[in-house]
Amino acid sequence: MDSKIAEIQQALAQAGLDGWLFYDFRMSDPLAYRMLGLSREGATTRRWFCFVPARGPVRTLVSAVEAHRLDSLQAQTTIYRSHAQMVDGIRTVLANARRIAMNYSPRGAIPYVSRVDAGTLELVRALGIEVVSSADLVQRFEARLTAEQLGGHRRAGVALGAIVEATFAEIARRVRDGNRPTEFEIQRFVMERIDAAGLITAEPPIVAANAHSADPHFGPTLKNCAPIGPGDFVLLDLWARERGEDSVYADITWTGFVGSSVPDQYARIFEIVARARDAAARLVADRVGRGEDVRGCEADRAARDVIARAGYDEFFVHRTGHSIGRDVHGAGANLDSLETEDDRKLIDGTCFSVEPGIYLPGRFGIRSELDMTIENGRATISPPEPQRSVVAIFSR
Repeated sequence: MDSKIAEIQQALAQAGLDGWLFYDFRMSDPLAYRMLGLSREGATTRRWFCFVPARGPVRTLVSAVEAHRLDSLQAQTTIYRSHAQMVDGIRTVLANARRIAMNYSPRGAIPYVSRVDAGTLELVRALGIEVVSSADLVQRFEARLTAEQLGGHRRAGVALGAIVEATFAEIARRVRDGNRPTEFEIQRFVMERIDAAGLITAEPPIVAANAHSADPHFGPTLKNCAPIGPGDFVLLDLWARERGEDSVYADITWTGFVGSSVPDQYARIFEIVARARDAAARLVADRVGRGEDVRGCEADRAARDVIARAGYDEFFVHRTGHSIGRDVHGAGANLDSLETEDDRKLIDGTCFSVEPGIYLPGRFGIRSELDMTIENGRATISPPEPQRSVVAIFSR
């Protein structure tokens, strides 16, 4: 922990900040627990504060009810009983600080970082403290991955690619045998394959046929699932990681058609989506390769412009990509200029998805998703190889 605190302090000094104030109430900030190396076990029913200054010892403020909550930090601790004592304690903890970071995002722009409530921000600012967003700091400490983690991410991607192949083959087998498997049944098949591959996932994959694929986050259940048969369009979105607390997700989306050849309506929309995907990936790779900055919002616009020029802008309803880490949706920069204006730089040691889509309500939706990593000044596409055309499932 001493080395982690030293690294945080170095980053604070480089950013011209006096410190970073972490705050939690009832596990409201999982980022704080991870970055400070705190256990999530035990009672956490009262507010606590931890101030990491750019220089000097860490200072904490805890309730008398849970006075030992932050003992593992070996910090200078102030204990409060009443609300008035808590306010005085914040003043003590922040003594001599004028400009600090907290885990919030102005106007809620980046919800992954927005962990501190408005009232607590008001309380800190009332002490004459300037509070800035910790978004860039969070990315540096939460989204940067080790070489081992990136290797695990790539292995998971290879496994997911094989599962996609197996799933399309299973659909073909069942349909040729005269069955019409439901989306839910195929989802169960994918989950079994994920487990057999030694992977884990927090949520079941998306298996969506025909009009259901026009819902970007459709989740099949026993009640809402549709059968899959000849002439149906199928979207598979699956994500998983190796077993282990620090393992990193892979996340891919592929599409197929239950037939021997793919109708033009699907092939044409896929071609637009794939060009948008490749435009964003190319921008990132080119910029990083030249040693130039590239921001998440810029990569999003590169993909969005392709779809807009094709006349489908209103049907591209989500961001182009998201940060990937130990959570499938990580805390790093997202490829987003739509839902937010994520102007954070895509930095070395990070992983993110590139997944534009076109969704035609009542008909079908096509998304094509690949993952990218930036490592040692080079941006590369993770395995498996990107999908180049809609899979004709009966030709497998």
